[in-house]
Amino acid sequence: MSGKVRSDLYKAAGVDIDLATDLLNNVKRKFALTRRPEMLSPIGGFGGLFQIDLSKYKEPVMVSSIDGVGTKLMIAMMMEKYDTVGHDIVNHCVNDISVQGAEPVYFLDYIGIGKLRSPLYEEVLGGIADACRAVDCAVLGGETAEMPGMYGNDFDLVGVITGIVEKSKLITGEKIASGHVAIGLGSSGLHTNGFSLARKILFNQCSYTVHTKLPELDGESVGEALLKKHINYYPAIRAAQQAGINLDGIAHITGGGLYDNVPRILPDNVNVVFKSEVLPVPPIFRVLVEKGNVDPVEAYRVFNMGVGMVWFVPEKDAASSLKICRDLGYTAEVIGEVIPGQKEVKIR
Repeated sequence: MSGKVRSDLYKAAGVDIDLATDLLNNVKRKFALTRRPEMLSPIGGFGGLFQIDLSKYKEPVMVSSIDGVGTKLMIAMMMEKYDTVGHDIVNHCVNDISVQGAEPVYFLDYIGIGKLRSPLYEEVLGGIADACRAVDCAVLGGETAEMPGMYGNDFDLVGVITGIVEKSKLITGEKIASGHVAIGLGSSGLHTNGFSLARKILFNQCSYTVHTKLPELDGESVGEALLKKHINYYPAIRAAQQAGINLDGIAHITGGGLYDNVPRILPDNVNVVFKSEVLPVPPIFRVLVEKGNVDPVEAYRVFNMGVGMVWFVPEKDAASSLKICRDLGYTAEVIGEVIPGQKEVKIR
């Protein structure tokens, strides 16, 4: 029995194996650029092989995370623009492990899709490759599942990342104490959280489209504002580590905002008091809060409201921390202080 017959039957059922192979070949060159010397095999095997360089560590700790882009993918489909979501999934995952001090070493992706198509596939994978290369993280492998009966015309995007950190250099938050300051690093917009509420407000309540241009958005369309890439903060963390900054705690501000993410790293005996709007609030948040009549407390739980990451450092390290962030192009300000308390966040 010929493979061609089987392929044609599967294609008639909605799954095109040959197309998947052809489209993947289009982006293999980009994947090759993410290769690290620890990789022992090319992409395409049943499992990716990565040998840890034990000469670099005394007590290496593996740090892993998994996440998705969520309903931001629906905005990408409305805009027919898919390269940015590849950056989103990588940057979100990198941030999640870098807050514990880990260097991202390899990444794997999963794409579940109803109907494989170009240029969606190449743009998503190309964005993943570019984002990984930017932080010297290898793309170790991935999986594409074409399931017409499951996803319809939609798709889902998931990323899994692994990093390594010396055990003695783990950032846990346990050293955060009264007198520490909170340094906020600015976000580009929603990043990868809050899109279900944003879509309800903008598209259902306001009847906007992704192409609607609002004066409040400084000439950008709604879709352009929503699709802005999730910022990758690892370069700033790496530079601070190399400079000997006491990064005693770091929180990645994702779903749950400041209220839910910061307490995840706080000791039981402190509170954090934040000053709102010290960092610039991207215009899209003002539109969402005003048009959706969103209560400020809920806004700071659903959205990041302009704060993508928070560092906790002793006050003596504040100026050096700000300089490192700003020199690398990040917007950064002291946005709060740590005081005695019971692991609570207050925003004023």
